[in-house]
Amino acid sequence: MIVIMDTGTVAADAAGTWQLGDLTVNRMGLGAMRLTGAAQGRPGDRGRAVGVLRRAVELGVNHIDTAAFYFSALRSANELINTALAPYPEDLVIATKVGPGKDPSGEWLPLARPEQLRGQVEENLRQLGRDHLDLVYLRQAGLESVAEHFGALAELREAGLIRHLGISNVRPHHLPQAQAVAPVVSVQNAYGLGFRPGHDQFVRDCAAQGVAYVPFFSLATTGREAGVGGAEHAEVRAVAAAHGVSAVQVRLAWTLRRGPNVLAIPGTGDPDHLVANVAAASLRLTDEDLARLEVAHRRGE
Repeated sequence: MIVIMDTGTVAADAAGTWQLGDLTVNRMGLGAMRLTGAAQGRPGDRGRAVGVLRRAVELGVNHIDTAAFYFSALRSANELINTALAPYPEDLVIATKVGPGKDPSGEWLPLARPEQLRGQVEENLRQLGRDHLDLVYLRQAGLESVAEHFGALAELREAGLIRHLGISNVRPHHLPQAQAVAPVVSVQNAYGLGFRPGHDQFVRDCAAQGVAYVPFFSLATTGREAGVGGAEHAEVRAVAAAHGVSAVQVRLAWTLRRGPNVLAIPGTGDPDHLVANVAAASLRLTDEDLARLEVAHRRGE
């Protein structure tokens, strides 16, 4: 079900803003991974993907999350962003991730070594057509300490290739490790209603330190994305019915209520889904709604 509330309220700034260092972003943003193809793996339509990006900016989205490894057989997220939006609006913040990589056939490569991160940063610069990157996440995998990898990115920040730094796919102890090297403006982790409730305290700790928390799996339901086939919690369905909205919109509104530092980046290649997602920034959940949804959230422990 796609539900679009009063079209006058479809604006990405309806949920407020957050500071990523010296950059102000609306808390409702856009994830670019789904632009490269359909959820089932089929290549998406190029023209429609370009249209989604341009429509997102029209709706006030000024925070787009991407990566050079977001590509399919026919589409590259970074190339689509460049085609659709360059020359870029002054207030647009494009965040990208380095660490993982894929070969040209799409096969995953081992996590980049610290000395390889510069090449990945430069790859993003070329694809996006920029001389610096607004925000770069170190997306780690299997590291007990992120200090050496993060230090390599800190050097690129000092060189002017990167404006701000973040960390992704991390555990709480990784944050102070990175902060000891350079300022961290954002943490990006898998997190959602009923998914990883054990990270609730990490979200609050980030807020207390002025660090954004950006869930990349905020529409999770039984290991799949809502609307793709995962079973939905009864509590989510009930709240959605009470407000006359979709379960996805409830999940996005819940995500934004987890703290003022939480930024939503739902991904889609569908223009109707985009509008519905942005409209969720205006959805105001009641205390009763939140208590009901907390039951579903705690069930994920």
